[in-house]
Amino acid sequence: MIILDKIRERLIEAIKQSGLSQTEIAKRLGIKQPTVGQYLSGRAMPALDTFANLCEILDLDPAYILCLTN
Repeated sequence: MIILDKIRERLIEAIKQSGLSQTEIAKRLGIKQPTVGQYLSGRAMPALDTFANLCEILDLDPAYILCLTN
């Protein structure tokens, strides 16, 4: 079972570790900063292509973010 709160926590931690601001991430993704904020607050989930690009920007394993691996 995928737990959305855990996904959000892992994403928040990865962004903190990256040193990138929400504004910089949004710019690289081609979206607006409030949208990134919605992802981090749990009010919205990124589309699959946006999620893939976000993982690439942050150098993340998508399986880890999705709680499929530890």
